[in-house]
Amino acid sequence: MDLEPEELQFLSITDIVKESISIPRTSPRTFSLLTLTLIFPLSFAILVHSIFTHPLVRQLNSSSPSSAAAQHSWTLLLIYQFIYIIFLFAFSLLSTAAVVFTVASIYTSKPVSFSNTLSAIPSVLKRLFVTFLYTTLLMVVYDIAILIALVVLIVAIDTQSGLLFLFSSIAIIVLFLFVHVYITALWHLASVISVLEPVYGFEAMKKSRELLKGKTQMAFVLVFVYLMMCGSIGGVFGTVVVHGGEDYGILVRVCVGGFCVGVLVLVNLIGLMVQSVFYYVCKSYHHQQIDKSALYDHLGGYLGEYVPLKSSVQMESLEI
Repeated sequence: MDLEPEELQFLSITDIVKESISIPRTSPRTFSLLTLTLIFPLSFAILVHSIFTHPLVRQLNSSSPSSAAAQHSWTLLLIYQFIYIIFLFAFSLLSTAAVVFTVASIYTSKPVSFSNTLSAIPSVLKRLFVTFLYTTLLMVVYDIAILIALVVLIVAIDTQSGLLFLFSSIAIIVLFLFVHVYITALWHLASVISVLEPVYGFEAMKKSRELLKGKTQMAFVLVFVYLMMCGSIGGVFGTVVVHGGEDYGILVRVCVGGFCVGVLVLVNLIGLMVQSVFYYVCKSYHHQQIDKSALYDHLGGYLGEYVPLKSSVQMESLEI
């Protein structure tokens, strides 16, 4: 990243994506290893776990709930889902921490290596974990509120016009999707803040909301496109690989499955780099000084290095 802080605020969505795509060229070996060890397993698990759970769900739908086969299927399904959630959670945090740290190191012209990135991850995980818990709590509360709104709508308009019920339902669903995308953008930015600034949890969410002001539309577009791409990849994988056993040959399913995993790896890698660059764009837009020397020292703190701060900036007392 060769851009200076004052240039970042003028980046468009296209510029942010282009800048993000160019970052791995600075240290191709590091990003290749991060992709193979963290992002590939994450992307692979996201798609492939349905291959194991789909037969169990199909068996549950076709058998009696009280049968021994159904109970066995429920046990296996719960085990698979538990392992999947733990794996997804762990590798999501690891990938975020690794990419954000590496991008920040490149931005500050700090030496970048795969070993340095791995050494920094343990110091970051606790902060990301707390921020993730706050985001999850916010999402759960919001989902419950939407569910209550739908129940109230069904009860209130039960005897009214069907057209009114349809429009009201669409309005609630659109609101749900809009706020869901906003919370996702809030979470992604808060994750970057948790790595690069001495705040996490509720404070990181609060700072994320402040940084998004004036850039909410841009964040919405970036997150919406990312979610749509992930959904489309998952849809193709599910249609051809998971459910297409009778319509497609094994060779076609393997090729499509491999292609989908490869594309999802690229989407996740670029998405993580985009959220890192977007953080600097938001900081620059709000005229919050981005002092590279202070950020350099902060990143060195993850590795046990100590370099005295060269200037007094907004990001001071940078300690873990």
